[in-house]
Amino acid sequence: MSNDTFHERKYVLQVLFLACAAMLMFRSCHLQLLDTEFRNQAQETGTQGVTLYPSRGLIYDRNGQLMVHNDAMYDIKVTYNEIQNLDTAKLCQLLDISLETFKENLNKDFGSNRFKKYVPFVFLSKVDAQTYTRFQENQYEFPGFYAELRNVRSYNYKSGAHVLGYISEVSPNQVNADNYYKDGDYIGVSGLEKAYEKELRGKRGIRKYTRDNMGRIVGSYKDGKEDEPAISGRDLISSLDIELQQYGELLMQNKKGSIVAIEPATGEILTFISSPSYDPNLLSINRDRGEAFKALRADSIRKPLFNRSLNAQYPPGSTFKPVMSLIGLQEGVTWSGKGKACPGYYMYKSKRYGCRRHAEPISNMSRALKYSCNTYYWQMFRDVVDKQSSSAQGVDIWANYVESFGMGKKLGIDLAGEKAGNVPTSSLYNRMYRYTWGSPTVMSLGIGQGELLVTPLQLANTAAIIANRGYYYKPHLAKKFVNDTTSVLNKYKEKQNTYIENERHFESVIKGMEEAIKFTNSMVPGVKFCGKTGTVQNPHGEDHSTFIGFAPKDNPEIAIAVYVENSGSGSQFARPIASFMVEKYLNDTISTINPARPFLEQQMIKTNLIR
Repeated sequence: MSNDTFHERKYVLQVLFLACAAMLMFRSCHLQLLDTEFRNQAQETGTQGVTLYPSRGLIYDRNGQLMVHNDAMYDIKVTYNEIQNLDTAKLCQLLDISLETFKENLNKDFGSNRFKKYVPFVFLSKVDAQTYTRFQENQYEFPGFYAELRNVRSYNYKSGAHVLGYISEVSPNQVNADNYYKDGDYIGVSGLEKAYEKELRGKRGIRKYTRDNMGRIVGSYKDGKEDEPAISGRDLISSLDIELQQYGELLMQNKKGSIVAIEPATGEILTFISSPSYDPNLLSINRDRGEAFKALRADSIRKPLFNRSLNAQYPPGSTFKPVMSLIGLQEGVTWSGKGKACPGYYMYKSKRYGCRRHAEPISNMSRALKYSCNTYYWQMFRDVVDKQSSSAQGVDIWANYVESFGMGKKLGIDLAGEKAGNVPTSSLYNRMYRYTWGSPTVMSLGIGQGELLVTPLQLANTAAIIANRGYYYKPHLAKKFVNDTTSVLNKYKEKQNTYIENERHFESVIKGMEEAIKFTNSMVPGVKFCGKTGTVQNPHGEDHSTFIGFAPKDNPEIAIAVYVENSGSGSQFARPIASFMVEKYLNDTISTINPARPFLEQQMIKTNLIR
């Protein structure tokens, strides 16, 4: 072998050594300067950050009564690599868990990005104060395990579950969607808790500690210079009157339906009742909540989780007649003094449509409202529709008026899941009847039946519109935040006008609604109470009882809607219940001047309509 061959090999080896050295230097630079995995691991091994959870904002009623507060609860966290000489049986006994639960909670998928052996994770959540105390006394025996204080919700009243809502642990999807949240955090799931999550949740803080090579905490990290205090959430003053809410739930016990009451001048909701309901404490954060939720969801008869005030869609029945009156007046097809002969039925061609018995003749609009004459409103609806060149155009104009009252669309309440109801237009009837229809075909709309559907919230808003003589503010449940400097609630201060342009049109309607209450069992002592009942046909059983109203007549303070399923006529349950709610709110008590009133009140409370 020649010297040239050895010389060539020497250069090859030198190039190889240089290449390897360059690769090692590149890898070293990458690990030290670019790749943060090992640096983060070293940092996390040398320090320990303890999350400081903020107090969630409290929730009060409009009168300052505390409805929702925070209770202490604890999470037991663990760093897997720090576990030493673990007495598994004793730990399970202290924490009141089974060996199977211990294994499931400790053994995680450490190969994933979610869990790492050197990073603390939640071993057991929702630990009560008594269990925490037992653990704390023996914590020194369990290296790697420690407790972290959490604040969870507790409810001072057994009322308002659908309004207040509840919180729950975040899901992986919620963590991925919002980088604010981490595993084990709580988030508002429904009600005001969900609607104002960002305002109520506050801001997490952190306290950092230095650990030695054995993983033991030896002091504050950098003298606390990197610590961040937790910032509490904002306290919420709701529009709810909790005493009125409790009273309404008492009146509606063992009944299916809804009560919604609104302050007309502001759109603030005074009471928001869906019945049957449930005690909100059942869904507070505790280790038994899963079973409670399962039982509530399994109740197919009562359906306590279903928010009827927001999601149930019913025909309004005769409570729609005040709106029909206003449309007829605005369209100029009628006037307040117009009467209508009613022999107890309405005839179209050879078909006869029955009307209820009442004083005859109906001499004006107020009397038509007082006696709820179907004949009067069937004809009025036809006059509105037939005024136009086609029935299709007439129905669409009618629908535009109705929608301006907030029906057939979401009102924008600060609760999730609101239903829009349904205001039919010509396109629906063209599909249903293949263009062969006219005003007689759909005249049931004039008395609030047919395809017209509303929510109890929309009915209460309609009462507020009539009380205000033509406008409303979006109904809402948040009155204000304490020390609030944001504009989050400004959208509820914008006036919403209907298409009824002449305020005088409301006077004859309101007069009729006032006459409809006089000399009934629903008169409120010392108060001019205006309202309209409805008896809604129900093809599946007993008719529904409904009512809208407001009081006082001038400068009204409360507008209300009541809907009681399968209970008969509007005067049987909905109107009396509404009258007691109004009396309770305005007079603070139920008068005994008329001895029949306390007896009627007890009848409303004790009647069970759920079969």
